[in-house]
Amino acid sequence: MSLRIVISQSMLFPWVGLLEQVRLADVFVHYDDVQFSKGSFVNRVQLKTPRGVRWMTVPLQDLHLGQRIDEVQIAPAAAWCARHLDLLHRSLAQAPYRADALRLAEEVYAGNHPHVGSLARASMMALVRYFGLDAGTRFVDVRELGIPGDSSERVLAVVRRLGGDTYVTGHGAARYLAHETFEQAGVDVQYMDYRRLPYPQSHGEFTPYVSGLDLVAHCGRDGARHLCSDTVSWRTFVHEPA
Repeated sequence: MSLRIVISQSMLFPWVGLLEQVRLADVFVHYDDVQFSKGSFVNRVQLKTPRGVRWMTVPLQDLHLGQRIDEVQIAPAAAWCARHLDLLHRSLAQAPYRADALRLAEEVYAGNHPHVGSLARASMMALVRYFGLDAGTRFVDVRELGIPGDSSERVLAVVRRLGGDTYVTGHGAARYLAHETFEQAGVDVQYMDYRRLPYPQSHGEFTPYVSGLDLVAHCGRDGARHLCSDTVSWRTFVHEPA
């Protein structure tokens, strides 16, 4: 029986694609000791509103080049929290389970978060628990493993340390992953084959790329049935047309 490993940076109330990766994982590794990148989804996510798609972004303070995700400080909540909740209210006003989504956001924002990685992880895990995706999955902080290095080599070392024989990843890994090296080490690389299954959604044409809070608000816990993507082998993935 295979042991599937997923490794990912934490993301602010992430889109359903990351939740689907969690659903497929036997072990999910929080990968927040790496360099923070401006424009990433660690501190921002998209929402649908009556005026179109908007970014909901947590402002940062004292950010400087080279900081890790687990070092980047968040601006005081008074500067942005109420604005976020107002944006969520407007985004989800027509959704039948909006109270659930707003409660999740309020509970996460009320927490004590020493850095942006902590906030992003708490928001992701709130969605994971709401949809029951934590059942049977082990969650590991990569820092607990004490594995140095970076990029493809470190990822492989993490998978092997955890005893994994299958590495499940999102599409961005195709830019740097040494697939043959994984194969030689006895690890099968599988890429997400996102179904992007539509669900009832407010404010016009369906888009799958908004926060998982949108799925909560429109479908409630039954939204878990929309998390049904599978994977394809790396050889199939890299040879498919873009």
